[in-house]
Amino acid sequence: MKNFAALLTLVLVFGFTGSASAQFAFKPDLPTTSFADVRATAQQGDANAQFNLGVMYADGHGVIQDDGQAIAWFRKAAEQGLAVAQFRLGVMLEKGWGVAQDYAQALIWYRKAVAQGNADAQNNLGAMYAQGWGVTQDSAQAADWFRKAADQGIANAQYNLGVMYTSGQGVPQDNAQAIAWFRKAAEQGYVDAQYNLGAIYANGKAVAQDNIQAVSWFRKAAEQGYADAQYALGEMYATGQGVAKNSTQAATWFRRAADQGNTAAKEALSKLEK
Repeated sequence: MKNFAALLTLVLVFGFTGSASAQFAFKPDLPTTSFADVRATAQQGDANAQFNLGVMYADGHGVIQDDGQAIAWFRKAAEQGLAVAQFRLGVMLEKGWGVAQDYAQALIWYRKAVAQGNADAQNNLGAMYAQGWGVTQDSAQAADWFRKAADQGIANAQYNLGVMYTSGQGVPQDNAQAIAWFRKAAEQGYVDAQYNLGAIYANGKAVAQDNIQAVSWFRKAAEQGYADAQYALGEMYATGQGVAKNSTQAATWFRRAADQGNTAAKEALSKLEK
C-alpha cells in the first residue's frame, strides 16, 4: 500500500502569500473605488483611502503596479493607526517589497497591528518567532501567536498551529490537535491543510486509516492545482485505494502533477504508459 508519510507538507505558511486584491478588499466606507477619487481622498489625509491607494498600487489596480508607492501610502495610513495598514506595511518590510528588507521594522509594525487585535499580524508575528527572523527563535511564542490568529479564524494560522502540534514545537506533540486544526483550515479551502489531511488518512497512523477520506481531501487539494495532491490522487486511482481503480483517471492526475514538475508523477506516468 502506498505510504504518504514522506508527502506530509509541514512547512510554516505566512499570512500574506498572494496579491493584495486576494486578501484585502477596498474599505466599504469609500464612495468610489476609482483611482483618481481614491487618490484625491487619500491626499486629504483619509487613512482608509490611503490604505486603499496602497492596495491599488500594490496590485496594479487602475494604475501601474508600484511597490514603492504602495509602501508609501501604507505607511501614511499606518501612522494614523489603521491596523490593516500597519500589517501591510509590516509585510512589505518583511518581504523587502518596495523597500530594503528590514525584519526589525517589520516586527515593530506587526506589533502595532496585533495590539489592535489584527489576526493576520498575529499569524505573521508567530511565523517570525518560529523562524527566528528579527527575533530570537521561540517556538512557544510562535504557537501562542498562531493560536490567537487561529482562534480568529485565520486559515494560515490554523494550518501553522497544526504543524506545531504535529512536530511538538512550542506545544506538546498531539496528533488529535494537529488534525483538528488542519481540518479547520482545510474546511476554509486551505490547500496545504487539505493535502495533509489526505496524507494523514492515507497513512492511518494518527487516525484510523480511511482511504475514502484520503481521496476526498486529496481531490480538494488537487482541484486547486496542488501538484503533490494531484500525484497522490493519481496513486489512489492507480491502485484502487478509496476509489475504483481507473488507469485513465490515474494518468490524468499524474499528468497534471507532472506538468508542474512533480518528479514522482513523471515516473508514475511513464510506468503507466508503458
